[in-house]
Amino acid sequence: MADRRDVSTAFSLAERLRAGKSAYVGWTGFPDPVFADAVARTALEAVVLDMQHGLIDSGTLVGAIAAIVAAEKPAVVRVPVEDFAMASRALDFGATGIIAPMINSAEDARRFVSFVKYPPRGRRSWGPGRSMVFSGVTQGADYLASADEMTLALAMIETREGLEALDEILAVDGIDGVFVGPNDLCIALTDGRLVDPEAALLDEPLARIVSAAKRAGKISGVFGGRQAARFRALGFDFVSVGFDTGYVAAGVAAMLGGGGGAGY
Repeated sequence: MADRRDVSTAFSLAERLRAGKSAYVGWTGFPDPVFADAVARTALEAVVLDMQHGLIDSGTLVGAIAAIVAAEKPAVVRVPVEDFAMASRALDFGATGIIAPMINSAEDARRFVSFVKYPPRGRRSWGPGRSMVFSGVTQGADYLASADEMTLALAMIETREGLEALDEILAVDGIDGVFVGPNDLCIALTDGRLVDPEAALLDEPLARIVSAAKRAGKISGVFGGRQAARFRALGFDFVSVGFDTGYVAAGVAAMLGGGGGAGY
């Protein structure tokens, strides 16, 4: 196994979260690596690249991950629904975590794990050239021994089925934690009547998810939006703060409100 002193800080996220530390992270679906770089160079502790609802494809993902790693921050990728092959490729490109949407059962979780963890936990195929370079673990045997612990597999809980199967999903070997999509969970729990990440009806399910993850000794994450501080207070470990277009809008509003006009 690799000496932790040789591992890049861009690959420190899993170790830090497992040690009980929390992280506020950025979120972007923009395909331009310059924007990913800009988010990575803020005080946020990691950046999520959104392939599910964002504009990022496999080609632009390569550059975005490289930009984030160059800023010495971890890159996490949310892949499209059931695109577990892309999850494996994202790890090869240098991502340190994968968020998989719509994990509704232990079987879904096991299939996810099969693509992102090496044997005996999974069946991830060998080809981590860029990840080895970025991580600093450049010997194949060392990378193989370290990769599962350096990377995170986070299963999204955003449906009634996923919520009901929460404990079984968390019990799957290779699942490092869960990640909540409050908008979709609200839609699911109201049978399509409401989309509101701040709805009071989410309070009990969110608390249940945090407690279940802690009992299992695993990580809980959430799409925080403007409620990031509240979600962190609830006990979530990995909380996204806003998102790309929101960063631009907030920045412009702050500049104008500060009396600086359109200037920097």
